[in-house]
Amino acid sequence: MKIKKIIYGIVCLGTLTSCSDKMNYHEYNNYDEDFVKLNFNNVGGVITNIYLGMDADWGDYNGAFLGSASDESEYAYSGNQIEDFYNGAWSSTNAKSGMWSTCYEGIANCNLYLEKYIGLTFPELTLNSDYAQQMFRYTNYQYEVRFLRAYFYFNLVRQYGDVPFTDHVLTAAESNELSRRPVQEIFDYIISECDDIKNSIIVDYSNLGDMQLPSSPAETGRVNRRTVLALKARAALYAASPLFNTTEDPELWYRAALANKELLDDCKAAGMKLVDDYTSLWDKKNYENATSELIFGRRSNRTTNTLEANNFPIGLEGCKGGNCPTQTLVDAYEMQTTGLRPDEEGSGYSESNPYEGRDPRFGMTIAKNGDEKWPNWNENPLQTYQGGLNGEPLSGATSTGYYLKKYCQADIDLRAGKTTSFYHTWITYRLGEFYLNYAEAIFKYLGGANKTNGEFTMSAASAVNAVRSRAKMPGFPIGISNEAFWKKYTNERMVELAFEGHRFWDVRRWKEADKYFKSIDQMKITKGSNDTYTYTRKTVSRQWDDKMYFFPIPQSEKAKNINLTQNPGW
Repeated sequence: MKIKKIIYGIVCLGTLTSCSDKMNYHEYNNYDEDFVKLNFNNVGGVITNIYLGMDADWGDYNGAFLGSASDESEYAYSGNQIEDFYNGAWSSTNAKSGMWSTCYEGIANCNLYLEKYIGLTFPELTLNSDYAQQMFRYTNYQYEVRFLRAYFYFNLVRQYGDVPFTDHVLTAAESNELSRRPVQEIFDYIISECDDIKNSIIVDYSNLGDMQLPSSPAETGRVNRRTVLALKARAALYAASPLFNTTEDPELWYRAALANKELLDDCKAAGMKLVDDYTSLWDKKNYENATSELIFGRRSNRTTNTLEANNFPIGLEGCKGGNCPTQTLVDAYEMQTTGLRPDEEGSGYSESNPYEGRDPRFGMTIAKNGDEKWPNWNENPLQTYQGGLNGEPLSGATSTGYYLKKYCQADIDLRAGKTTSFYHTWITYRLGEFYLNYAEAIFKYLGGANKTNGEFTMSAASAVNAVRSRAKMPGFPIGISNEAFWKKYTNERMVELAFEGHRFWDVRRWKEADKYFKSIDQMKITKGSNDTYTYTRKTVSRQWDDKMYFFPIPQSEKAKNINLTQNPGW
């Protein structure tokens, strides 16, 4: 029986590219099973469409990042839907995010592929000169699909906790009767799937040897072995974290340490390392770091400048201001000489010169008052002070005193007649994250910053220091206490992974939102005579309720399925 109305629309959506060329896409509308099975390209189009469901936050809430619902940033325009996360408007009928439908659609497509499109031989194509290479790619697709299914389940449990589970194509009746499965069962499934496919999936798409198609560059935007290990490592860390590990099972921390060590060892064997230039992680050619630090990124298939238009400073032609880093985030950038936060005694911080001598990642991530050539075509130093060219009371001006640099391409021009655009890649997994993941897991498992054993020879402090060394920041102090380590570790994670989609989730999985998400700090800058500035901190309250650790199940989904229970408090 033919499957009607299988829609594989691929129309100008951000997705994957190869290292030197964009991956070719096809539009499939209302084609049935027989059409898909005609040739390799049609099957490949099905796979590509599933990739479209992968997460990337370029401003999903009318330009606002999810980070602007955390203490990382504040969106410059009031009334944006991102405020619903902290102003009391969040509810099951205003459930926020399309993650539920996106992920279950992706899972359904994965299940369909695994039931309908495995084991094809394409006999009509056997005489083609590239038949062996195409079959090699095709054989690998099933492992990519299994990864993607596990990936979608991870996104679901991260957001909702217990969720319905299926690994086969459902009938309409079945889909409306599923109940939620315990979150640890889903984590176990994700990790088991990764273990099952890690030795079967292509190790490295950039090195296929004789199996590389002569007509196409290596598709390094596809999932490979290290991508699978990265999902496993991140899932294991989340599973061990307090939000999900409600019994405080130390074996979950052991599993997380082991999974992250496995990935680090695999990356080392492949010659991967932390890149010297932090900013190269998100520049227009960051996919070239695929042989160094970038494990997997979700790539745009066309050039864009929307991110820059939404986040370059107000007051510049074509620019909106957008997601403005908070003073809370700025405070996390330590003094480079002492390795201490500005609010710590003996740090060397000067209130009259607050940005001097800070962690170099500050200047790479955040645009501040007085910065020159941001963006490159801006001929005036930034004026984020009250009444400045880029400051309040302009509509869209930064309320925090800062603008965003990270992920933005400085040489994108938005002036009329000079407009340019470039490719962008969302960092899904990179090596720096997993040094920090390992540090957290081994610290929790062994119970100390400098502890090691025969199985884990790198300490938590050593793993963090590998990341800090790249930033030219001093290592954690010898003999650091557990309390001090945790404080510095969480701070380091906020800095290193800023705006990469981690902060919103990290604070939740640690169950520390009542500590971090009840307020943000802004910096109000006024200019005096002789080019002097006064810096006044302003604290802005936000609403937090512990029910917000998980998203509400959309009421529209509950209406379809009487077995679908709601998250507590919603």
